[in-house]
Amino acid sequence: MITYEYPFNERIRTLLRLEDLFEKSAYFAQEDGPLEHHTALVSLFEIIEVAGRADLKMDLIQELERQRQTLLAFRNNPDISEEALSGALYEIEQSSAALLAMTGKIGQYLRENDWLMGIKSRAAIPGGVCEFDLPSYHWWLHRPVETRRGALEGWTKPMLPLRDAAAIVLRLLRSSGRPKNYTATNGQFQLNLGGSAAQMVRITLSADEQVIPEVSANKYFLNIRYTKSPTGEIKARGCERDVNFDLTFCNL
Repeated sequence: MITYEYPFNERIRTLLRLEDLFEKSAYFAQEDGPLEHHTALVSLFEIIEVAGRADLKMDLIQELERQRQTLLAFRNNPDISEEALSGALYEIEQSSAALLAMTGKIGQYLRENDWLMGIKSRAAIPGGVCEFDLPSYHWWLHRPVETRRGALEGWTKPMLPLRDAAAIVLRLLRSSGRPKNYTATNGQFQLNLGGSAAQMVRITLSADEQVIPEVSANKYFLNIRYTKSPTGEIKARGCERDVNFDLTFCNL
């Protein structure tokens, strides 16, 4: 199965982007090659840009507290595992405490590193980090792999509370909905949402389906147009057959 997620607001878009960037940075940092470590560092630069919203940390703290209060209401409920509930509450409380311990603007310690900011500015230029542009960076990329990986981990570690909090919120959001099966007639589907407060919609298809959903939505209507998978065409072509899919509305 393959799942497509469509966020309905900028806050969820930001969390999804952060999730993607943290995953990429962690993946490439664990590899050994200098090219992989360059990609990990560029992903880290993108993280501080995406996380640059002044209210992001406070948004996450407030959302975690709201979820904590919701979970507390399930105390002594015979249908809820007390052990699982205590574990979820502990995770939320630890994450909130770690966020509160973060001081200053997110990623400010990186912005104060002139060497890293020089790499960041050159990385925005196509081919801008060649050895003749940044000889000191070229030298660093040829340091032992443990040295490079240790540096990447040190630069990333202060922002891990942000990653962990976003992961909790997104996990709770994804688990909040229940999938329902629909059919897009001739590749077209429309649903009246009637002012729904959903924050994200998830579309799940069989991995064998050779179609791609194009989504447009607001709180009143959801429109999905399925197009044929690209095979070298200049322009995507609409699908002209019925498509079965699962639709999940998620809201915290």
